[in-house]
Amino acid sequence: MTAGELFIGSLHSGVITQTEIDWLLGQQGRFSRAELAAMLRLGRLLDQGQIQLGCRLSP
Repeated sequence: MTAGELFIGSLHSGVITQTEIDWLLGQQGRFSRAELAAMLRLGRLLDQGQIQLGCRLSP
């Protein structure tokens, strides 16, 4: 998983899991400036309610 994949996946589905948030927090020291900017945007979308904290079900 990469920060970009996580960002795009969350935008597409409207959901981010607690495991993904934990991964982001653990990796934030390794992110580039562009990845950090994307993660800040993801946080804002969570705050605004446009992305929900939840789970993904397998098809």
